[in-house]
Amino acid sequence: MRIQHWIILVAMFCSTALAQQPSSATGTGRYDTDIQAKVTKLLSSKDKWKNITATTDDAIVTLEGSVNIYIDKLDAGRKVDKISHVDGVRNHVKVESSASDADLQSKLADKLRYDRVGFGNAFNAPTLKVENGVVTVGGDMRDYTSRDSALAIVETTPGVKDVIDEINVLPASPFDDDIRLRVARAIYGAPALKRYAIDPQKPIRIIVENGNVTLYGVVSTQLDKQLAESQARGVPNVFSVKNELVVAGKNTK
Repeated sequence: MRIQHWIILVAMFCSTALAQQPSSATGTGRYDTDIQAKVTKLLSSKDKWKNITATTDDAIVTLEGSVNIYIDKLDAGRKVDKISHVDGVRNHVKVESSASDADLQSKLADKLRYDRVGFGNAFNAPTLKVENGVVTVGGDMRDYTSRDSALAIVETTPGVKDVIDEINVLPASPFDDDIRLRVARAIYGAPALKRYAIDPQKPIRIIVENGNVTLYGVVSTQLDKQLAESQARGVPNVFSVKNELVVAGKNTK
């Protein structure tokens, strides 16, 4: 009798456990219909997304189609990712563009040179590379606000198909901030270099990291390049100065 009793109890336990196990119908795929409806409604709400289509499989949304500006592709992916029960987004949307790499490079360089005017643009030194519409943004930035501003310019420029962020944000340092200001005053305050101070794009860029100074940008003469370096070296607490300034019209430093 006891053996039979244990058999009955085991059988009852097994049936209860099986009943409590989730069936395949309760997986993430059960939300697909609802997700697809919400994604479709979202994409139809903006004219900029009219050429984007979406499919949903097991809570993963795949976006395809085209947009005119890269930021519209990013926004679509971000908005879809915030929809309830969406586990991921595959953003395969393409950016329509007929701009040449040379034109795009020139346009972006002009915009970035004047970015953050009045907000310490002399302390940022962005770099650009454009290949098949894919823009790589690099260089050194004083803070994350400057980095985000540069990326926003690139992402919203027509013709950009994709963006690669390789920007180095310099560590926050009151010591370096003090050196930045002193070097800027020494360079832009020098009588022979004052003409560079009136240019809002600040053609002499001053990068400081752990007391080490690097000068980037373009100057008119070799003498100006040498003078800028000499002024920077004369600032107290500067450990080293690397002169990467380019003389206009020359291919070498």
